Amino acid sequence: MQVRHQLLLTGLPMLAVATPAIAQTAQVQLTLPRLKVAEYNRPYVAIWLEKPGMPARTLQIWYDFDMAKNEGTKWLGDVRSWWRASGRTMRFPADGVTGATRAPGKHMVRVPTGQLAPGQYVLAIEAAREVGGREVVRVPFSWPPKPGQTFAASGTSELGAVALAFTR
Repeated sequence: MQVRHQLLLTGLPMLAVATPAIAQTAQVQLTLPRLKVAEYNRPYVAIWLEKPGMPARTLQIWYDFDMAKNEGTKWLGDVRSWWRASGRTMRFPADGVTGATRAPGKHMVRVPTGQLAPGQYVLAIEAAREVGGREVVRVPFSWPPKPGQTFAASGTSELGAVALAFTR
């Protein structure tokens, strides 16, 4: 099953002030591998954007957000890299960012980029499972991208292939 989501990158620090307006959308495709383990729980997944010298910007956080008394947030700290980068300062559920956990398979997240400031960025994706492992995959890219340019990386345990592509 493929789930599509759309996000809007906001926040003045990530907006450009001197580049022409070119509407582009980033498409992030990620694979959650099916693991053969005794006890499998869907992973918590965080997707965020990093730029040197700027605060990290959370694009998505997938967790069990409909648990009673917001108990799903109890394990968000297990998504350690994201938690240190920006998660611990957030309030949950976060509008436009919070989503449900996903089953193994390919998932696509569409991200309208608006106008990012030119420079080097890193798209970071982290997956962590209760009674399981944790993995971070980072995909560096330059903004603005060349037409048709794609970026890819791959995980080895909790994450499979990750691809970042830009469209107009």
